[in-house]
Amino acid sequence: MINVLVYGALGRMGSIVINRVEQAEDMAVAAGVDVYSKGGAVYARLDEVTEKVDVVIDFSHHTLTPALLDWCVSKSVPIVLCTTGHDEGEKAAITAAAQKIPIFFSANMSMGIALLADLAKRAAALFPEADVEIVEAHHNRKLDAPSGTALMLARSIQEARPDSTLKLGRAGMGKRDKNEIGIQSVRMGNLPGTHVVCISTDSQTIELKHEAHDRSLFADGALTAARYLVGKPAGVYDMRGIVAER
Repeated sequence: MINVLVYGALGRMGSIVINRVEQAEDMAVAAGVDVYSKGGAVYARLDEVTEKVDVVIDFSHHTLTPALLDWCVSKSVPIVLCTTGHDEGEKAAITAAAQKIPIFFSANMSMGIALLADLAKRAAALFPEADVEIVEAHHNRKLDAPSGTALMLARSIQEARPDSTLKLGRAGMGKRDKNEIGIQSVRMGNLPGTHVVCISTDSQTIELKHEAHDRSLFADGALTAARYLVGKPAGVYDMRGIVAER
């Protein structure tokens, strides 16, 4: 049985993760922690946790990452980081902690997105002269633009096109740079997330699309990542590693 600590337990995604863990036959909720807790079943601080924890799933906020990593390192507990928007200092903290514990760190917890990234990279390599544009749409409460997922897709494509540059949004006068990867961000309504990669030549266009129908898919991906991470040596892991092994 894998004992899971859910960090950010009172948030929308944290609540879904708890529900999914409770339904899983091979997992159990060890504890829930949320800085907004006022008492009850969910702890407000990590130092209140006394239960045995095999892995942490984090759906809180990226600013809490360094302190959470310190706790995980002190307890030798692996962690699945599901937050995005980390600054350079927070990324450095992840790199440092990964020397001591296994960390699953992905801009998107969907295996479908990991597959999309792989297909987009292959398509961009197969059509080296094609224009590449990424269009992503999310709900109107999302803070970061472009999304971490869109950037992940772009960086996967850059592995096939190392000379390319990113163009975030488009305005004003001027022709499209042949080496750019354009990213357009849309924010509206209650969309869970849609990502489209367009690869276009003068004679044809290929569209690769992933559409999230429900946010529970990210919780399911986090559970898959947690199972994958337990027992792994220290280091940084992501969804592409899981896809590659299947």
